[in-house]
Amino acid sequence: MNPSTLPPALESMAGVVANPAMADAGRASDGVPHAVLFDADGTDREVAIEGIDLEALSERQLLWIDVRGAEAAACLEKLGLAAAVRCLEEGNGKPRLQNFGEWFVIQVVAVADAARMEFPGQAITLVVGRNFVVTVHREPLAYLEQLRDRERADTRLGVLSAESFTASVLDWQMTTYFDAVAALESEVDHLEVELLTRPIHREHVPELAVLRRAASRLRQLLAPHRIVYSAMARPDFRPDAGEDVEALLHGLNERFERAMAAVETARALVIGSFELFATRTAQRTNETMRVLTFVTVLLGTLAVLAGVLGMNFEAPIFRSGERGFLITIALMVALVIVALVVGRWRRWW
Repeated sequence: MNPSTLPPALESMAGVVANPAMADAGRASDGVPHAVLFDADGTDREVAIEGIDLEALSERQLLWIDVRGAEAAACLEKLGLAAAVRCLEEGNGKPRLQNFGEWFVIQVVAVADAARMEFPGQAITLVVGRNFVVTVHREPLAYLEQLRDRERADTRLGVLSAESFTASVLDWQMTTYFDAVAALESEVDHLEVELLTRPIHREHVPELAVLRRAASRLRQLLAPHRIVYSAMARPDFRPDAGEDVEALLHGLNERFERAMAAVETARALVIGSFELFATRTAQRTNETMRVLTFVTVLLGTLAVLAGVLGMNFEAPIFRSGERGFLITIALMVALVIVALVVGRWRRWW
């Protein structure tokens, strides 16, 4: 079978591109199912969906099919995977794992890049069987694009089992959460620097609310995956897959736990930013009250002095006329200047 123009989805997982121009041409046909056969003994090549026989795949071959949009159901039915169609119809966008013996279905959610830390989810379904993997998604996935661009020649992915190939895809899917956590932590660090180096404003409250909502969003997206990855790590999931595959599945579960820990850490950082904001606000309030107290004491002292001078008793200063008045004002001004100097020296204001 001669290779045809290679679509982007097929190139995405293995980089089976003999000519980069062919890959660019294939990227235009979005929404059409694409299949590529990784052959460890020959050349990786694109194959037609109609001519695929899953039972004829050898142990040194790996078939990867990428489907987007409404073509998924028809493609799966052609492959004899009608039960997977029901999984797609019943799916509600939440992570799930269903085992059908010879093959299984995994539904996971990745994190898409977004402005203002919104973190929308991108669902992907993987139908995995003996020497074949079918990926179904509604929109382009950035991490599949990265996988595709990683390789630019014939590969030896045909020696991989379908479970190993799936573990690679899921590992990249989990990477999207680490990237999202890194972006969230960067925003938190930027905000905390502003809180520490600039005056506190009410505009910081909406920023904190956005970060708090983003941290909760990441946790809501990632936490439901525990049932998927913990089930895959159990020995009864694929008992005949071999020790290498079992180690990969255990590694995925550990990576999920690390991702959860990273999300919880990011969430704690956001909460810490709230505490920093509250502390800085309280500090600003204390500084304001300290200045007001200082001014109040100073004015009160001057008021006492004026009150004493206004008492009705005979004293030489009351007979000094304008000269006595000016002396009194000068003494008050001198008292204010001395108080300001002392207050500045003691950092009261």
